[in-house]
Amino acid sequence: MSILAMAALFFGGIAAGFINTVAGGGSVITIPVLVEVVGANFANGSLRIAIFMQNISGVLGFARHRAVMWHLVIPLLIPTVVGAVGGAWLATQLSAGAIKRVFAVAVVLVALTVLLKPKGWEESDTPRLRQPWTSLVFLGVGFYGGFVQAGVGFLFLAALVPGLGLGLVKGNGVKVVLIFGYLVFALPLFIGAAQVDWAAGTLVGSGSMIGAYLASTMAVKKGAAWIRWVLVAAALAAAARMVLS
Repeated sequence: MSILAMAALFFGGIAAGFINTVAGGGSVITIPVLVEVVGANFANGSLRIAIFMQNISGVLGFARHRAVMWHLVIPLLIPTVVGAVGGAWLATQLSAGAIKRVFAVAVVLVALTVLLKPKGWEESDTPRLRQPWTSLVFLGVGFYGGFVQAGVGFLFLAALVPGLGLGLVKGNGVKVVLIFGYLVFALPLFIGAAQVDWAAGTLVGSGSMIGAYLASTMAVKKGAAWIRWVLVAAALAAAARMVLS
């Protein structure tokens, strides 16, 4: 691996870690670099190493500022992990091309919702999702995360913020814990399928940890208004990339 490739992976990881922690879609940056360096077969699996490392840093950052609603994590983690394990297994068997295009439509809808109904992305005492729909939604989001990973943060935020009424800061705090939690179970499937390049994944992950910690600190200090614009920009960029790729 050349020095240029190593630098691209590391600095791409910083940018992706920052974007992923407050919104989603940072994989728009890292996936093309990983494909170029290690090939398409290893990009999806290697990305999971980076996301795992990134969310360690993100969890620590949000927890340090007491922005994680731990009492919600366990009941949401169970359906999320079940879905993610199923999605990760499927990802080791199939191509993710078709579902990426479906996702592109979904993230554009998320961006429009943020722009047209910004109050829906504020903290609320009246969640729109209730059981059993809550578990079914997080099962589906977990499945997508295990299968594709790219942009799963948008779907988690849509479920946590307008869905459960958490607000963008607290929603991001729960999001990073859920992603970290399901990767504990999903990552071994990619390792077992020999679809991980450890050197590339660790380089991206090292940069992602820096970006994630910076983002978690800024998210708490700057609040929801700043996150909202990052979310819109990242969603539109991710959708464009997935449609054109």
